[in-house]
Amino acid sequence: MTIENGTQLASSYTTSSTRLYIWVLLAILAGGVLGYLDARHAVMLKPIGDGFINLIKMLIAPIVFCTVVLGIAGAGDMKKTGRVGVKALLYFEVVSTFALATGVLVANVVRPGKDFNVDPATLDPMAVSVYVKQATEQNVVDFLLHIIPKTFTDAFTSSGDLLQVLLVAILFGFALQKMGSAGKSVYSFIEACAQLFFVMINAIMKLAPLGAGAAMAFTIGKYGVIALKPLLILMGSFYLTCILFIFMVLGSIAALNGFNIIKLLKYIKEELLLVLGTSSSESALVPIMKKLESLGCSRAVVGLVVPTGYSFNLDGTNIYLTLVALFLAQALNIELSLSDQLTLFLVAMLTSKGASGVTGAGFITLAATLAVVPTLPIASLSLILGVDRFMSEARALTNLIGNTVATIVVSHSEGELDKAQMHVELNR
Repeated sequence: MTIENGTQLASSYTTSSTRLYIWVLLAILAGGVLGYLDARHAVMLKPIGDGFINLIKMLIAPIVFCTVVLGIAGAGDMKKTGRVGVKALLYFEVVSTFALATGVLVANVVRPGKDFNVDPATLDPMAVSVYVKQATEQNVVDFLLHIIPKTFTDAFTSSGDLLQVLLVAILFGFALQKMGSAGKSVYSFIEACAQLFFVMINAIMKLAPLGAGAAMAFTIGKYGVIALKPLLILMGSFYLTCILFIFMVLGSIAALNGFNIIKLLKYIKEELLLVLGTSSSESALVPIMKKLESLGCSRAVVGLVVPTGYSFNLDGTNIYLTLVALFLAQALNIELSLSDQLTLFLVAMLTSKGASGVTGAGFITLAATLAVVPTLPIASLSLILGVDRFMSEARALTNLIGNTVATIVVSHSEGELDKAQMHVELNR
């Protein structure tokens, strides 16, 4: 895809998404009202919401592959590509640590679980048995081996893991760049495929109001608003922590790199609404990549940082892990020592890596994290089963915002950010 075609596609998406904004907002509100007034019929809309997310996920792997390959093969400088990757990973680790620390800090100051006084003997371990099984079957070696697909096509057809797609795309891009003029026909073919996939995603995005509204109707209809009352303190603490992190930590990072976090949030409001409705940051992966290119970030940086960030830069999930883990300890009147909290902190730094943006992944990761503290029963997760879905929105929103900021920061550090274009877009 030529630069001109890429710009036209990005501009086309921006225009259409602006028109969809009001419809997505209305659909989310309508879905919430339907879920509250007619829960029985609202829960029947789940296949519609799931179907929309599956349509989006169907195109994520090929779009990421084409974007990364074209970015690397067209960059010409392999050292720069490696440098971008290293910078991104270092940034992810530093900011993820701040996110984990923020969760620990708020949990110790607010102590949202202090008045629950839950008797551990009353917990139902069967309620979380599925999550425990998934969590305990994973370890670091399995995770590392999982990054390497068994075959080239397996990266696209088996697990849908973006890290596998990213690995294949990087190797393919390097090889294509080394071939020089001999690989020109392959490069042109991938350009055409990329343009085709972007046209498809633009068409699918027109269904966003339907998918977001149905997903919200199911959530409210399934879990209800009344069920939230006993755990409103936890939810309030979590949402407050995410807000503090976005405006204080990410806001400071944004200011140091020459842009305003509030203006950025306004710029990506369509993608934020989409994530709010579907509870999945994956639903906005492709749209946010196009938005970032329109903002002035280079395609090569966007193609590397965003897909990698979806596995390694999950700020919302990091906050969730430490805050909820300490909440459960407080609810059970279990005093965790400084050593226990430090262990949780360190383990969370590992378990949070590789968790996808799909709804429910954070819960499974939390189960794996709790397993390292013997005094804190994994069965305590049953206490938050009813509200985990409502917290997934904040997790997904924070993850998306964190990856958007990360991409701009890395682009800026590489001199691959058109600042004039960024300020024009942000000041509209």
